[in-house]
Amino acid sequence: MNNTNILESSSTSIEPPKGSIQKYRFFSQLFSLAINIWIGIEFYLFIQYLHNNNAVETVVRPPGVEAWLPIGSLVSLRHYIETGIVNNIHPAGMMIFITILLTAFLFKKGFCSWICPIGFISELVGDFSDKIFKRRIKPPKWLDYPLRSLKYIILFFFLNAILLSMSSLAIESFIYTDYNIASDFMMMRFFTDITPLALKIVIGLVILSVVIRGFWCRYLCPYGALLGMFNFISPTRIVRNDTSCIDCSSCTKVCPSFIKIETVKEVYSDECTGCMACIDSCPVSKTLEIKVVKKSVTMNKAKWAAILLLFFWGSMLGYKFFGPWQNEVTTEQYRRILPSVEKGQMVHP
Repeated sequence: MNNTNILESSSTSIEPPKGSIQKYRFFSQLFSLAINIWIGIEFYLFIQYLHNNNAVETVVRPPGVEAWLPIGSLVSLRHYIETGIVNNIHPAGMMIFITILLTAFLFKKGFCSWICPIGFISELVGDFSDKIFKRRIKPPKWLDYPLRSLKYIILFFFLNAILLSMSSLAIESFIYTDYNIASDFMMMRFFTDITPLALKIVIGLVILSVVIRGFWCRYLCPYGALLGMFNFISPTRIVRNDTSCIDCSSCTKVCPSFIKIETVKEVYSDECTGCMACIDSCPVSKTLEIKVVKKSVTMNKAKWAAILLLFFWGSMLGYKFFGPWQNEVTTEQYRRILPSVEKGQMVHP
């Protein structure tokens, strides 16, 4: 095969076989997006409640909003490892972060393809691109590899800053600063009062995602880079039986990560998200299978997906009812800090 930068779109050339799990994955992603939208609405209403000093508290701050604070959650995790204390500023964020890491270890980057709302939106843009262009565009290797390294450079920057450069005292001090307390407010402000520059960047990323499927996830997402590293130690593997394989290339054509599955005995890549599109597309039974525990156990794809979702959402319910989940920041603290956030006066310590 010559070095080309265009791959045929699976959506126009391959009809997924009966028993496809992709429709269930779609509903799983849709459910997660709906949950995040609901949390965003609740958080917005909570901020409006804070503006009215005389209002009766009818809206409670949703702790799930802390899922959008992975950097602060990494700070909290380091503090917990060093002290054994779950800080009372963003406890839910740390627990969600730990659960996502565990999900990545057990189920590859399954969080990205089954739960992550940004990943879902990226896929929808990619599907739109497939229908428009009738093909998938991938940069040549000489450009693709350097671009893929960008997300690891961004990841290294944060890991170095939080895990290596900051002292234990600096970590603890940062956690209890107004800046960290208000980090969820600042995150919301990014969406509600987006700057012209930020809006241009978002529009640019959408356009690039139309041209190159999954541009953000493939090249820029440091969270995806971190989860991708777990692929190499995950007990889950997608294994190809080269004896029964008929070299139809169906698996390679549908792979959203551009992995040449037809050429390997097992998918051993940091880009694999466990979406199962390759298994769904394979026309030969038991040629592509999910193997776990040193490839000694074969697992049905539906069962694997069900366990993934039960593990993640079951953990969320467990934290919600048994903790740690709710923070201990008072309404008075939030009301004192909020004006500084809205005036753009909150400065990183």
